[in-house]
Amino acid sequence: MIKIAFYDTKAYDKPSFEHYGQQHDIQYRFLETKLNEDTVELARDCDAVCVFVNDTVNKAVIDRLYELGVKLIALRSAGYNNVDVHAAFGKIHVVHVPAYSPYAVAEHAMALLLTSVRRIHKAYNRTREFNFSLNGLTGFDLHGKTVGVVGTGKIGRIFIDICRGFGMNVIAYDLFPAEGSGITYVGLDELFRQSDIISLHCPLTDETRHMIGKDAIESMKKGVIIINTSRGALIDTEELLEGIKARKVGAACLDVYEEEADIFFEDRSGHILNDELLSRLISMPNVIVTSHQAFLTEEALNNIAETTVNNILSYFNNDGICDNELCYRCGNVEKCRQGRKERCF
Repeated sequence: MIKIAFYDTKAYDKPSFEHYGQQHDIQYRFLETKLNEDTVELARDCDAVCVFVNDTVNKAVIDRLYELGVKLIALRSAGYNNVDVHAAFGKIHVVHVPAYSPYAVAEHAMALLLTSVRRIHKAYNRTREFNFSLNGLTGFDLHGKTVGVVGTGKIGRIFIDICRGFGMNVIAYDLFPAEGSGITYVGLDELFRQSDIISLHCPLTDETRHMIGKDAIESMKKGVIIINTSRGALIDTEELLEGIKARKVGAACLDVYEEEADIFFEDRSGHILNDELLSRLISMPNVIVTSHQAFLTEEALNNIAETTVNNILSYFNNDGICDNELCYRCGNVEKCRQGRKERCF
């Protein structure tokens, strides 16, 4: 039996994971708390830990997990910016879910955009109070607008397909362009200058942190709409607020926030929110914030559980070799030069 310490458990996590766990003799220790230096001891006697985007898996946590005999860190997400992969190398193997439902995230990005430009959220609140006035609800057509997509992995390309269905002009930026995709690639600065709408679908790295900051916003079109369903720290929140106040940014559609770790996924309705930046963002009439829910579809939850369980089984039953391992050895964390034919360490 494989024992898993399952951190940051939510009610919607359990059904799919229990289903696949029962099929493969996996025992979960479901924990509501997030993984950090104070809670790492809860993984004692476990073979692996299963973590999500707001768990803290830094060097100190990894070293303690290693001392406790934990052999595997299984991310139930695609992003891994919260894991010190370098510190894990040589101690604990790390696996992730590279694709669960790119449609879920891409569709949510478009849902945010449509809600914003057609004022759906405002109309919904009005009609619930029997206010059927149309004043202040004027939107604009997406057809013919230029959308700049930053990151053309699976999610970015599906979002591009959706935008093309609306008759939008699409330009994109990616360090590694998708060859033969028919996508029009431009430099990042040019994308900022040309786009009416900018949607972020890239990972968070040292190079992409705060890629949208003061200089980037100043170079954008007046009234630009910014969508972020990737990672919060891609945007400098203070500079975004300044751009909104200066009427440079016409609207922001955010499913992520750079300081979300202690806020998102929890019910804070009965508490005073101590995060002033987030409070100010939510108070803006042209800002829509959802709490990192873009992934949350039945299909995605099932795929996440299935892939995570398969990752775990692959590691423990296949001599430590797993196609979805994140490894520092080759210099390219996600793409193994060994073709996953041997252990990374």
